[in-house]
Amino acid sequence: MADSSHETLETTALHALHVELGAKMVPFAGYDMPVQYPLGVLGEHLHTRTKAGLFDVSHMGQAYLIGPDHETTAKAFEALVPGDIVGLAPGQQRYTILLNADGGIIDDLMVTRPLDPARAGHLFIVVNASRKAIDFPHIRAALPANVKLETLDTRALVALQGPGAVEVFAKHCPAAADLVFMTATHATFDGMDVHVSRSGYTGEDGVEVSVAPEDAEKFARTLLAHDEVEPIGLGARDSLRLEAGLCLYGNDIDETTSPIEASIAWTIPKHRREAGDFPGAARILKELADGTTRKRVGILPDGKAPARGHTEIQVNGTTTGEITSGGFGPTADGPVAMGYVAREHAKAGTELDLIVRGKPRAAKVAKLPFAPHRYAK
Repeated sequence: MADSSHETLETTALHALHVELGAKMVPFAGYDMPVQYPLGVLGEHLHTRTKAGLFDVSHMGQAYLIGPDHETTAKAFEALVPGDIVGLAPGQQRYTILLNADGGIIDDLMVTRPLDPARAGHLFIVVNASRKAIDFPHIRAALPANVKLETLDTRALVALQGPGAVEVFAKHCPAAADLVFMTATHATFDGMDVHVSRSGYTGEDGVEVSVAPEDAEKFARTLLAHDEVEPIGLGARDSLRLEAGLCLYGNDIDETTSPIEASIAWTIPKHRREAGDFPGAARILKELADGTTRKRVGILPDGKAPARGHTEIQVNGTTTGEITSGGFGPTADGPVAMGYVAREHAKAGTELDLIVRGKPRAAKVAKLPFAPHRYAK
């Protein structure tokens, strides 16, 4: 994480609460963010896996795409992403990717078609904090005259994740109990207007909630008053998503990476492949047909020492790739990692060597995720 000595950091609506709760604050994506609380990264990770963890993700970018009707707005967005946006039902949410002309990933994001008929021509999008300054101008420049991008720069975004998350949340927002994975609705939480989706980036059941900044602290304190809920920082957020086999932008995917290399080809449905009407289609369709030279895979190092990003991967003394994300997996009870290897070495069980301080450490390719997904059905 970058040195903040010469950096003016933004703060979220929950910054004072983080400090009050004893969080260790660090610079992240231009914001002063909590990396851990007194419970510690290990305790926060395990608490989220067993009960419910509260995450401040307000640094991420929220926006509405607004057009005259759903089809117009969705088609405008489909010119930038390979997902099925036109086919979204009201209240449905989808993970998709912004692509550049070469088929590289500008960002990965969530897009939701609002359930409210009054927002019939809207799409709600959430992009990565480190990319919103790039994403929003890129999107805005490509839109037709009858579709506009409205950023929600001050709204808070909070995630409540874990097996107990929805039960706790529904005590204050009964509508959340009716949501299934990757659906969303506008609702009230103890009288506060919120947009709630049953989603998250931990591999666990839970919700992500967009809330007005003036309500954010009251909202968070209400949830933290429950014994089942603990505040969770960026450290455990990273170990949770790594165990879930989920990509982190800038580590596992970037503008040079195609979705086929990244093993997220499922983001491109059949009818979009047949139409080939998305950025970088020539490269991506060729890779779908012929394969890629490298693939993102799970990696299990032997022993207890974690393998960090940029660690060289070898097979029989020859470099085959590198680690992109790595650390200790508390649920897996050992080191876990992801990285790119040559296609011929991507099969689960393939033996690898990780070069650490000039010496090889044994590892093997493993199936993802390292911890089973437990999303709501």
